[in-house]
This record gives sequence, structure tokens and C-alpha cells, in this order.
Amino acid sequence: MSPPDLSAELVTLLPRLRRFARTLTRNPHDADDLVQVALERALARAHQLRPDAALAGWVFGILRHAWIDELRARARRERVFAPEESGLHVGDAGQGAQAERLAVQDAMGRLPQEQRLAVALVLIEGLSYKEAAHVMEVPIGTLTSRLARAREALQAMLGEG
Repeated sequence: MSPPDLSAELVTLLPRLRRFARTLTRNPHDADDLVQVALERALARAHQLRPDAALAGWVFGILRHAWIDELRARARRERVFAPEESGLHVGDAGQGAQAERLAVQDAMGRLPQEQRLAVALVLIEGLSYKEAAHVMEVPIGTLTSRLARAREALQAMLGEG
């Protein structure tokens, strides 16, 4: 894929990358920074993209690894980019929809990291099980069981099950 083609494809992935980054970071400012880092890495490593590989899966993997790198760096520095409160008033939805969104967001935040990632990649971003398993570096069966446990937990937390 030529650099202009890759750039255009990356632009189309931006909303999905930002959404996934927000799932990982739980902070809109950190998510924007993370997406920027992932895009820089993707462009710098464009030569590593195999012609038969799905671009979305490849970039989601880069984003996930960038977040792991950031978490390790934070542990060494023992500081946080931005306070969690800075993302409280995002959106413009009506009160009912906003309350529902906040309930879902809270429930997602209480899931273990591996289950939250499975939900974000498969149910929110629409990656196939194979692509999501590749991004998470786990077998498909492991992804499937994490997804099933996450669905059960979300239903219990949201009072639907």
C-alpha cells in the first residue's frame, strides 16, 4: 500500500481508533494522545504491513501495544497524563440517553481489562473474532470465553439478565 493510500485508509479508521483508545484509556485526552502515537508508529512502520493483512487489525494492535508501553512508562513515572474528571461532560445527548450511556460506560469500566478489550474490539469496533484474537495475542477460544463472560457481567450490572 502506497503512503497516500495508507494515509487515506488511516483517516477513515480515525473514529474507530479514537473509540477503542477511549475504551483502553478511559480518558478522552489520553485517548487522543494514544491515537496520535499509534498513527505515527503505523506510518513509520508501513513497510511492515503485509499485503494480505487487515489494516484495521494491524493498527488496533499498534494502538494496544502503544497503550501497554504507556502504562509501563506511567508505572515508572508514577503519574497520570490528565485527571479523570476532565472527561465527565462529553456529549450532548438528552438526559435519559446520557444516563444510559454513563451506566454502560461505568459497567464497561468495571470489567476486567481483558474482557473490556474483547467487548471493545468485537462488539464496538466490529472486528472479527480472528482479528480481535490477533490484536489481543490470544487464541480465538480465549477471546470467545472472555467475550461471553463480559456479556454476562454487563447484563448483570445493567440489570438485563
